[in-house]
Order: sequence, then structure tokens, then C-alpha cells
Amino acid sequence: MEIICSIRAKGLVDGHDIRTLNLSWLRAQIGLISQEPALMLGLTIVENMSYGYGCLPHTFTYGDIINAGYDTPVGLNGTSFLSGGQKQRIAIARALFRNPEILLLDEATSALDVHNEKLVEESLNAARQDNPSRTVIIVAHRLSTIQSCDLICVLGPIGRLLESGTHAELMAHGAAYRRFVLDHICKNLA
Repeated sequence: MEIICSIRAKGLVDGHDIRTLNLSWLRAQIGLISQEPALMLGLTIVENMSYGYGCLPHTFTYGDIINAGYDTPVGLNGTSFLSGGQKQRIAIARALFRNPEILLLDEATSALDVHNEKLVEESLNAARQDNPSRTVIIVAHRLSTIQSCDLICVLGPIGRLLESGTHAELMAHGAAYRRFVLDHICKNLA
């Protein structure tokens, strides 16, 4: 993940300007879950969850992630095929392994069906409960993904903040968000 430091606006992490922070320290504070998680073929599920970090602590259990177990190889040669939801939950486990203070989800549920989206949402809710001070930033275009967030920021075409608030606040007072919600509802009715 590359963090560009030529940002004109001031971004703060724990009250410190992001441009003045040690880049290695900053990266260690961020767990990233992308739209299409990358799994290493031939490695087991547990090796994919801990990839880049060594072995998992004995207290780190994700037994409910895959019914087949941790030692199931991920691959194409007669080994386990994983659903999108299972891949995302492995990606969540990998992102949470270092217990980051900031969790960044970049369209993490956009390719999932409703059932798997709910399973991933449950995993993320458990992660929030494990560390209530953790900041979770969700980049999404799905109403179901964002409507329960504490703060929704609506960005314009060039990344400028148009409006922010809770779902209820933006429905009452936000033009861009309300238009997004109504478009979403109309598409689902069609």
C-alpha cells in the first residue's frame, strides 16, 4: 500500500498531521481489506491468514471461518475452492492479525451476495467489539454497507467532501446522499 504524502489537506492520526508521521509506523497502524482479496495458492488457510507475520498465536481462533479447517490448502489442483465471503473473512483475519488502529475497507463487500455480505459484516462487527477505539473507514457504493455507519462522508467526483452525517441526518438534510439512496431504492424496485 502506498501512502502519498503530497496531500494538500491536513489528515490527522491520533491528533498528529499524517505528513509528519513515520511512514513505517503509519503503515503498521493500518489494516487493509480490498475488493478482491489476494490469497496465495498452495498455502493453507491459516498460512494465508498469517501471511507476512509468521505463525498465529494459540489464542487466535477463526475455526468458524471455514468448516474444512485451518490446514485446508487454497488452490486449483483438487484442493479447496473458497466462496467470495470465505476469502473476505480470511482477508479480515489477515488485516486484524496485527490489531491495527485503523481498518480500511476498499469496496470490500461490493462483489459479495447478500448472504456473504452479512457474514463479512458480522466479522467486522466482532472486530469493532474487540477494539472499540479502532477507526474503521469504509469506501463503498452499496447502501447496505454504509447506512449503519457512525459517520457517512459523501464525496464528489474530484474527492471533495459534499456532506457528512449519519444516515438519518443525511436523509433529512443531505441532497447528494438522499439522491443516492432514492436512486438505490428505484434500481432495486425495477
